[in-house]
Amino acid sequence: MSLFTNYNDWRNTMIKHAGLTLDHDYCTERIAALKDEGNANTKSFLKAYGANYRDQVIAWFQQALSENK
Repeated sequence: MSLFTNYNDWRNTMIKHAGLTLDHDYCTERIAALKDEGNANTKSFLKAYGANYRDQVIAWFQQALSENK
């Protein structure tokens, strides 16, 4: 099960509905947290959505970072 199937839907939801800016600090913080499999939130995320979707979300955060340059 995954929540989003493409970057644009994910990005629009993060910005418009969640009120996030996807700025450099937030993106790098989320990437680090999602890569830390010892993090309790990451463990829950992995259990709910799996490693493939987690990797996709990391890629979307990386794409958002590249757009902020």
